[in-house]
Amino acid sequence: MAFYKFGRIACFLAMMLLSVPLVAGFFGAWHPALDSFAHFRVHLAVLMMLAALPLLFGSLRWQAIAALALGAAALSTTSSALPLPGLGPVHAAIQPRASDRPVYKMLQLNLRFNSTEPGKALSLIGRTQPDVITLEEVSAQWNKSLEPLLARYPHRILCPYPNHIFGVAILSRRPFAEGSEPQCFGGGALAIAKVDFGGRTGDVAVLHLGWPWPFEQSQQIGELSSDLASLGDSAILGGDFNATPWSAAVRRVAEAGGLTLMPSAGRTWLTFMLPDFMRFAGLTIDHVMAKGDVTVHSVTMGEDAGSDHRPLLVEFSFKDSATQPEDSESQTVVLEAPPAPRGS
Repeated sequence: MAFYKFGRIACFLAMMLLSVPLVAGFFGAWHPALDSFAHFRVHLAVLMMLAALPLLFGSLRWQAIAALALGAAALSTTSSALPLPGLGPVHAAIQPRASDRPVYKMLQLNLRFNSTEPGKALSLIGRTQPDVITLEEVSAQWNKSLEPLLARYPHRILCPYPNHIFGVAILSRRPFAEGSEPQCFGGGALAIAKVDFGGRTGDVAVLHLGWPWPFEQSQQIGELSSDLASLGDSAILGGDFNATPWSAAVRRVAEAGGLTLMPSAGRTWLTFMLPDFMRFAGLTIDHVMAKGDVTVHSVTMGEDAGSDHRPLLVEFSFKDSATQPEDSESQTVVLEAPPAPRGS
């Protein structure tokens, strides 16, 4: 009897304690410390609801019902951002293809700075043959591993980060717009390039934000706001935001660039310490945004590419493309990582 009573008290305390950060996360616009809780909204809501279930049959049932209602309400704020099997909502941002417009491909991927399997990423690129690639965590180690791509993607910009671990890159099969120069911003956190898509120019950008409060993310967004505002009228951006779709951080990035966040493809990040069947416990922190005449048709999560992040495969077009694209060279190209140096 005593054990039963102790268990109920423990569940009640857990339920109440979990409700505090859950509610705090809804006030992320007030302070980045509160926004840090928002990234774990799904986890907090589920754990709180599990703690409330044993209390439904006893004197604390009304408190348990209130907690279950709060958890359900919190989860409902994430349902439009996370895909639900068989119940995926229809998003206005995702539009069907038009038969008279060429469709382009973009691959967005955080490479993982110390990946031990670079061949997986290169193989994925060879099979999907994206027109443009946005990459994060392009470390000094990856500079060597990416060499097999350079002939096929001659138009590129690599922005090294001061710590030589992080850094972003844009690789493109299509030429940069005549007279334009790709640029790095924020010490290698943001890159922007004007790309010529068969006669139609659009900005391609890649962004890698730091970790949320108490780390530098909020300050970093503020410092990059004017650079994001410099994006052209039509642009597409891919990146690792280290922030969930419903967070104030992601909203600030979208507002700064005049961008629209595309629907999430799933939980893109999962620690290597957990098996992939537990991806439901991961975080949705890799995103795609677009604006202007860029029409996004699909954003899908790709297979394991040797990183703790999953790639995002994006198909898009322009509302009034000038010309048909060049030959897409449909054959599959197998790319392999260069052999590791001896003694490594």
